[in-house]
Amino acid sequence: MVRKPADQRGFSVIARRWVVERTLAWLTACRRLARDYERDPSVSEAFIRWAAIAGMARRLTRSGPARRQAEIICD
Repeated sequence: MVRKPADQRGFSVIARRWVVERTLAWLTACRRLARDYERDPSVSEAFIRWAAIAGMARRLTRSGPARRQAEIICD
């Protein structure tokens, strides 16, 4: 958690917050992670790792510029 400075008034952009938001959006694109289906936390953790590895592999193997995919199926 990042606390705002005592002298700050109003809204201020938190540095590097967009990196976290982007990563969570990439993981949420995996259908299995869009809802909380699993009862065992270790299974959820495994699916998060699997989705992250699949995303990294996809980015490493693409030959062109980045583009948004219609839907990622992670079943």
